[in-house]
Amino acid sequence: MNRGKESNNNGMRLQLLLRSLHSRNFRLYFAGQSISLVGTWMQQVAMSWLVYRMTGSAFLLGVVSFMGQIPTFLLAPVAGVLADRWDRRRLLICTQAIAILQAALLAFLVLAGTVQVWQIVLLSLFLGLINTFDIPARQSFFVEIVENREDLGNAIAINSSMFNAARLIGPSMAGLIVSAVGEGLCFVLNAVSYLAVIVALAAMRLERRTPDMERRHILHELREGIGYALGFPPIRYILILIALVSLMGMPYSVLMPVFASTILHGDARTFGFLMAAAGSGALASTVYLASRKSVIGLGKLIVRATTLFGAGLIAFSFSDSLLPSLILLALTGAGGMAMVASSNTILQTIVDDDKRGRVMSLFTMAFIGMAPFGSLISGTIAHSMGVRNAILIGGLSCLAGGAIFARKLPEIRKNIRPIYVKKGIISEVATGMQSATELSTPPEEQ
Repeated sequence: MNRGKESNNNGMRLQLLLRSLHSRNFRLYFAGQSISLVGTWMQQVAMSWLVYRMTGSAFLLGVVSFMGQIPTFLLAPVAGVLADRWDRRRLLICTQAIAILQAALLAFLVLAGTVQVWQIVLLSLFLGLINTFDIPARQSFFVEIVENREDLGNAIAINSSMFNAARLIGPSMAGLIVSAVGEGLCFVLNAVSYLAVIVALAAMRLERRTPDMERRHILHELREGIGYALGFPPIRYILILIALVSLMGMPYSVLMPVFASTILHGDARTFGFLMAAAGSGALASTVYLASRKSVIGLGKLIVRATTLFGAGLIAFSFSDSLLPSLILLALTGAGGMAMVASSNTILQTIVDDDKRGRVMSLFTMAFIGMAPFGSLISGTIAHSMGVRNAILIGGLSCLAGGAIFARKLPEIRKNIRPIYVKKGIISEVATGMQSATELSTPPEEQ
């Protein structure tokens, strides 16, 4: 009897955890992305190791990362306007098709033995341009493929879980492949993996989307989106925190080849294990987020997760053996992903549909667009002061950012409580949502 009751409870928990997969279109998206993301992580690890093997330079690792992410900083807001204007599925199919060409060209150069660092830099820039238009469209596409809006937060958490499962598998596979046959095969497999996303997108059944926004000059729509996001404190503070963590904390991953080689005296497999450890922690945190029934408490969770991320980096900077490094990176990965996924969930929940692309492009700009500057900063610090100090400074900066965000929570609560009631989600308010610090719908006019 007790066993039957326990089995039912486990079944209910599993249904709660996977509830957004009841949507057919999201199941297709999940399947395609699961394959593609493994290839993406394989390419990222192989490219980093290739650059470091060819040059032995932490600074050039930062340069390659900078070139791959700077287009997002410069063009993401414009891409967000286009994501609000255009058919997002067609836009995503186009970006995936072009990404195949980038990976295939990189594979050809490596397998032919003619690859040079300047070619890697240019191809990294090319992929950055593709991602600039892909990511805002992808982030704002969730609302079209999840049938029940109440499952949107669960879908975001499952997507993050998928991302981090790939982050766990991809680097480990890349480390083994690079050690056995070299980097070229990783790029080939990544090129093939994009086909899974294209097939999944083509198989979806979507209602024809008619943008709500009037077609005005792109600069007017850009200013409107920025004013909408930055004029509302909950969105503004989240974007600032994401930008700080991305600038000072997230570039630790760029320095992992250096840490694996010079501190732990390892090889490509060691590098792959370090990246996989961070991915395992991130995966665990997203599974936890997916199991949550509501968004209650995400504001406090952001503070705790940022603190864990910063403290993990600080402790990791003092590590000099593999096992403690793996454990600390798992904790760091858990904190970093919990902070990012919680922030994404809040923004996706509160934003107006006609501005979703633009707000998510600002999120992309803060999260990915600041990373190239962080890569240059961390690479420069590592070059002049050592890799340990670069990671230590990043961790201290994240701790400071989390403390400042914690002080802003009362102001966030004050702003969102009446607006959330105005939103009309009375059932959730009645169960305690009025005390949440992170949900509201920004008014059209403040």
